[in-house]
Amino acid sequence: MTADPLLEAFFEEANELLADFEAALLGLEEAPGDVELLNRIFRSAHTLKGNSAMLGFGEIARFTHALEDLLDHVRKGQRRLSPAVVDTLLASEDIVRSLVDRAHRGAPASAADAADVERVLAELREHLHGAGTPAPATDTVVAAQRRLYEVRFTPPADVLRRGIDPLTLLRKLTACGEVLRMTPDLRALPPLADLDPERSYLAWDVALVSPQPRAEIVRCFAEVSDRAALQITELPLDEPPVAPVGSEPAAAGDAAGALRTVTVHEAASIRVPIDKVDRLINLVGELVITQSMVAQLVSAVPKEALPQLVEAVALMDRHARELHERIMTVRMVPIRMLFARFPRVVRDVGAAVGKQAVLEMSGEDTELDKTVIEAISDPLTHLVRNAVDHGLESPEDRIAAGKVAAGRIALHAHAQGGSIFVEVRDDGRGLDRDRIVARAVQQGLVTADQPLSDEDAFALVFRPGFSTAETVTELSGRGVGMDVVRRNVESLGGSIAIQSVLGLGTTFRLKLPLTLAILDGQLLRVGGERYVVPLASIVESVRPRSGQITRVFDREDMLVIRGEVLPIVRVERLLGRSDTALHPTEGLAVIVEHEGRKAALLVEELLGQQQVVIKSLEANFRRLDGIAGATILGDGRVTLILDVPGLLALRDAQAAEPVMAG
Repeated sequence: MTADPLLEAFFEEANELLADFEAALLGLEEAPGDVELLNRIFRSAHTLKGNSAMLGFGEIARFTHALEDLLDHVRKGQRRLSPAVVDTLLASEDIVRSLVDRAHRGAPASAADAADVERVLAELREHLHGAGTPAPATDTVVAAQRRLYEVRFTPPADVLRRGIDPLTLLRKLTACGEVLRMTPDLRALPPLADLDPERSYLAWDVALVSPQPRAEIVRCFAEVSDRAALQITELPLDEPPVAPVGSEPAAAGDAAGALRTVTVHEAASIRVPIDKVDRLINLVGELVITQSMVAQLVSAVPKEALPQLVEAVALMDRHARELHERIMTVRMVPIRMLFARFPRVVRDVGAAVGKQAVLEMSGEDTELDKTVIEAISDPLTHLVRNAVDHGLESPEDRIAAGKVAAGRIALHAHAQGGSIFVEVRDDGRGLDRDRIVARAVQQGLVTADQPLSDEDAFALVFRPGFSTAETVTELSGRGVGMDVVRRNVESLGGSIAIQSVLGLGTTFRLKLPLTLAILDGQLLRVGGERYVVPLASIVESVRPRSGQITRVFDREDMLVIRGEVLPIVRVERLLGRSDTALHPTEGLAVIVEHEGRKAALLVEELLGQQQVVIKSLEANFRRLDGIAGATILGDGRVTLILDVPGLLALRDAQAAEPVMAG
């Protein structure tokens, strides 16, 4: 992997261009007459070809050159955008993506890779020239149509006052041809003491390949500055600008002096390396810790100065929270970047299994932490694939059931409270509760007489090892890999729930945290130790009365509140610490909820609410069941953050243990 910033920028932009290529192509398949979509596709291929050729990635340039030829014929109406052409264009996008990835890793091409490239190239040429017609030497044709211009462009001295900059120059020139080189000439730069900040000393050496005549090139530069001095040399284009196949990428030193041929957009946003953002977020976390320390030291200040110090600490707290919120938005990105991959997934899976599927997306502007989006990418992809492959019926079965032939897959995201909800819905056959329970009984996961709610029955598909080959046909395959989906979601501090109606469809609902860096927590004391519980998991806290406490099977205390019977969870016992034997009426019950299940954590004291910085135990120590991480409080002591789903799982395991005879 190269560390050269120019090459890194090329690879990042290449992936963006390929994503836009795919999205526009899928949109064009639905609206074949959309000229703007077709132009977007062509521009993506054209820009990628020019960038790769300039930086010496010859294989990418050669392939995208052939791709561009076919797109140009489609754009001019010389080829129809048939389903076969769309399939070849999508296959071409996959090939280019693999070529870019291989160039990024510096990995050599295998025989299979080379065969795939040649196979898709042959398909491109077949669509372009017809079967059996040899493809012309496209490089030679293009070279004969183009001219190479070497230009020295010297803006007038007052150019700075007029607001002209190199990006303006590049924008104008890319409209006239391909910029192979654009480097500043600093020979006219005076000594530092003689520099005039209102004066321009720069000239530009530009190499431009264009089919335009000389007069058109002069006009392009004149649009930038009609008073600039131009020295234009027109050279014969003996060789095409595309590097030969197998050539090495430009060396780092050479690439640093070049300028990419890119489509320049107005700077509505900037790219920030994720490691810089991570360091900034860590700094904000330390600021939060420092603020807690200052707040704790307030009590040691003389009384006469206390009001001013309290006010200053309150101001610091407000500023820290605002800084936190603003910094977190830097790493927040629209979930659209994740949703954008699913039209292709739905199309490909539907074609592979012979089903018709329409994807509907909403809430794409909902923002999530980039790390959360990366972590849910695979689970969400699995859910979407399953929805098409196993959730939807075949067109014949749908028509027989009174539905339209094409099934509907819906992706929806929205924010609620401090969480983000992502739903994957289908209008397919739905989950068959009786079949799921029967399979679970057969595999020994539940007993035949065990009462199960619909929620509990559907949750069985998340059990490891639930699915078999028979399950794939009988139970829609919903269990295959679903345990991994739930584990990945819960590792983020999220949850997943299922709603389904037989014959009408299924909804998978993911609840995710906005960020993994900082959370609002409730500090509490249990067994002499302090713990933090995420505020998002807390429903309320109450002091139990004796009439609200009941015991089940002489081994487990339960809290009855407003008609609900909730298990009382003793945190210290679940975590393997000494039991305080605290009677429920002597403590406080913190009611927590996860996926509709409630429980009461028995605690000694509530110590206040505060923002805490999450530190991973798994990365710094080891994974502990029932613990989501750790944080540092104002006094410098490390405090554990409780994982509510993990605690409930530990409690269930403990409750399932047989009672030993005394």
